[in-house]
Amino acid sequence: MNKQAVLSLSGGMDSSTLLLHLLANGYEVTALSFDYGQKHSVELERASSLVNYLNDKADEVKYKSERSEVILHHFPKINYQVIKLDGLSQLLNSALVTGGAEVPEGHYAEENMKATVVPNRNKIFSSIIQAVALSIAESKNTECAIAMGIHAGDHAIYPDCRQEFRDIDYEAFKAGNWGAEKVTYYTPYLEDDKYGILVDGEICCHTLGVDFDEVYRRTNTSYKPIKMTVYYNTEDGGIVEEEDWFSDYKSASSVERVEAFIKLDRKDPVSYADEFGPVTWEFVKEYVSSVLDEHTKTV
Repeated sequence: MNKQAVLSLSGGMDSSTLLLHLLANGYEVTALSFDYGQKHSVELERASSLVNYLNDKADEVKYKSERSEVILHHFPKINYQVIKLDGLSQLLNSALVTGGAEVPEGHYAEENMKATVVPNRNKIFSSIIQAVALSIAESKNTECAIAMGIHAGDHAIYPDCRQEFRDIDYEAFKAGNWGAEKVTYYTPYLEDDKYGILVDGEICCHTLGVDFDEVYRRTNTSYKPIKMTVYYNTEDGGIVEEEDWFSDYKSASSVERVEAFIKLDRKDPVSYADEFGPVTWEFVKEYVSSVLDEHTKTV
């Protein structure tokens, strides 16, 4: 039997990389996404697209003959579910939910980034994830890990991403449930940053035999995604009109992501734009580098 894990899959870079990490390390994964009225709901579309991409690659056969077959990829298919928390966003005070204040821009370490905290979000998610993990552990009579992509860059802004919160929450879970000791936590990126996560993602893509760009274009880190109509020229001289999502490059979450790709010396496969239209990767790199340089001068 494969090792069991339940993953909170936001559709962002961190949890998506952790999904790769779990598959590369032999886990059978139940992935849960939460629709809580977030403005950046495109992340749910990206999460679903990534799961579909990976499930299509699981046990993908390169060729068959009468006597043998060669499997190009081999990892368990992902069990995926979106949990809808209807009505919650109207009751929450956060810039990240529909109806909330404007999402702030700038460096991810700035004080105003606290506006992106969603009250008790991880605790809300945690209760559901714990219930699912315990159900899997009991039904399969095995241990089940709760995997979370939280990392060192989250600690200063989000208290519910700190280890002390996780420890207290786990003790409450054990106190309230029979057999809870079968459920453990797995947070491999807790002391890492986004660059370290991306390095692990590159390794895991190689291990799994999947395409790095195809994986990461199916992620969203932007808290201010932009939906716009774009026009493409066709080979026969026509014009095709499409509506698509673009990432912003000014919100703190985007700055942190772009910094990681700059350090890795790879082009981010997602498309970026601002209020004037799509922008190039070179433009995005230049802008984010200036934000990072300015922040360095102030610390």
